[in-house]
Amino acid sequence: MIPYTDTHCHIDFEDFNKDRDKVLENAWEKGIVWILNPGVDLQTNEAAINLAGSHPNKINAAVGIHPTFGKPWTNSILSTLKLQAKNPGVVAIGEIGLDYYRKHTPFEQQRLMLKEQLHLAAERNLPVIIHNRESTNDLISILREWHQDLVSSNHPLSERPGVLHSFSAGYDDAMAVIDMNFYIGISGPVTFKNAKVLKTLVSRIPTDRLLLETDAPFLTPHPHRGQRNEPGYIPLIAEEIARLQNTTSQNIAEITYANAMRLFNLQR
Repeated sequence: MIPYTDTHCHIDFEDFNKDRDKVLENAWEKGIVWILNPGVDLQTNEAAINLAGSHPNKINAAVGIHPTFGKPWTNSILSTLKLQAKNPGVVAIGEIGLDYYRKHTPFEQQRLMLKEQLHLAAERNLPVIIHNRESTNDLISILREWHQDLVSSNHPLSERPGVLHSFSAGYDDAMAVIDMNFYIGISGPVTFKNAKVLKTLVSRIPTDRLLLETDAPFLTPHPHRGQRNEPGYIPLIAEEIARLQNTTSQNIAEITYANAMRLFNLQR
């Protein structure tokens, strides 16, 4: 069986409350062997941890405060987040980052949140899952400063700092973060017919830097666009990446599986 991975899926969200078990069974049948479920606030972090505990070796959790849900940001929230990060099912800090599109959280506060959560990631030796929307320049600047600190202190995380989730910036930006040893997460939009820029970018990125994601229930790939997304659609994303890279879905699945295990420090 082809070893597909979904390295970013919000299977804990209420969109799956009615049929979560069925959705997961479908994922396993489609060849998905491992799912990473990131939280976006303290409540969903806890749900992700519980889900991982119910599916050992098949689901892991990431914990973080998404920039959209960063108001308020208090020492109490950070303290709780630090406790959540100690759970053995947690393999990353995320989903964290910057979002200058929605403007739900003041930009200065978003940058503070990001820096403090990056510090937590270094403390716990956990890679980060980075959200970016219309904030590329500030984001890369913050990540570069953090990564330089990791390198200067010989921190092992400098070799596997994290992933830029559902990447949508330009090729030069992709190479800038790849130079910092980050991975690039590719999700459903790569299958869209009008996604010419993204398709070109994916065709040029080294496969040893790619990860497969659904971001379910969002960003549903073609031909299911407009419906709820789910992990079982990962093969559709892998097929398009394989076409763009002039290789096979099997090869993409195997490479991205190895990439995921390396980034999240897992042995299976």
